[in-house]
Amino acid sequence: MLVPSRLSRRAAVAIVAVATLTATAGCADFDEQQHTADQGSFSEVPSETFQAPKAPPEPSEPADPPTGPCVDPDPAVIATCLASTSGVRPADEAGQTTYVAERTTGKIILSKRYGPQREVASVDVDASGDGGLIDFELSPTWMEDQMIFALVTTGSDNRVVRIAPTGSVKPILTGIPKGATGNMGSITFTSPNTLTVATGNAGDPGSAQNRSSLAGKIFEIDPNRTDPRPDVLATGLGSNVALCPDPEDGRLFVADSGQAGDRLSLVTQKSLKTLWTWADRPGVTGCATGADWIAVSVASEKRLDVFSKPSNANPVVGEPAGEDLSKSYGAVGRMTSIGDGAAFQLATVNKTAPDAKPVRTDDRVAIHMPKGGGGEDRM
Repeated sequence: MLVPSRLSRRAAVAIVAVATLTATAGCADFDEQQHTADQGSFSEVPSETFQAPKAPPEPSEPADPPTGPCVDPDPAVIATCLASTSGVRPADEAGQTTYVAERTTGKIILSKRYGPQREVASVDVDASGDGGLIDFELSPTWMEDQMIFALVTTGSDNRVVRIAPTGSVKPILTGIPKGATGNMGSITFTSPNTLTVATGNAGDPGSAQNRSSLAGKIFEIDPNRTDPRPDVLATGLGSNVALCPDPEDGRLFVADSGQAGDRLSLVTQKSLKTLWTWADRPGVTGCATGADWIAVSVASEKRLDVFSKPSNANPVVGEPAGEDLSKSYGAVGRMTSIGDGAAFQLATVNKTAPDAKPVRTDDRVAIHMPKGGGGEDRM
């Protein structure tokens, strides 16, 4: 299950990011990976829980805000003018800075409101269909090794790779099926030695049910091993799969969209417990958890559905409260929890979502506090 150090590690990110991260070398070629496999070896994973230093003070607004086509008037927006996004991670405990992946370019960008924006990593990807830089995660020993793990699409497969601070890219797990669609997955560290991976069905629902295929699965790997063996936790996932770990208690929720329908589930021991299904199958695209809520994004509807988080006393989620995002952010893809669970970061996908209408500052990352959940207004 998710270790308590996850949010502490996030709090430490901004200290390293501002002081030490510079634009890395250009995109790494997958054909050269075997020649660079020895670069950026892992730091020894400590046995004790990682303790991060205190987060830096939140950035303040400048007296004279800058002007220009990429300045968004919304004070909650902290990144603008991005290519279509995928994974997003807070770069400080309050979420005032962010790491965000550009799915179509293979870049990971560090940004705060009014910038500057800085490219911290880059990897060659096949961005056709819904492939590309699908998701990323920081190493549990980020303060020591500054490694980044990523789920990416290449010309031949989807794979998990490790990006060293030198810019070299090492394959960790290859051979995950790719398709014209159905490549969108998710990764998260659920312990210092466990990377949990969720994969799309690569456009083939039959493969998602086949345990010999890594398509449409949730599985765990030890990324420290030279030949990690996936331990499958769940099968039958759909075409777009988003993991949302709960920083409060370590539970792992997942939203997926596929032939079996759109659903929100809880990952249990070797299975999924379905919490909610969408009869109209709108195509869910992301999720995040807070102190007492779970938010699920629906890009095609430009909507956010907010549920009351299940508990032992009340194990059901109840009817969600819908929040219209069409006038504020439009189509939203991935999201991530921040701080004390009152808000989350969201990343828009207006440049690639069907029927979306990008504004001049798209695509964007913003801090958002959900409304509702189980019929209550939580603002």
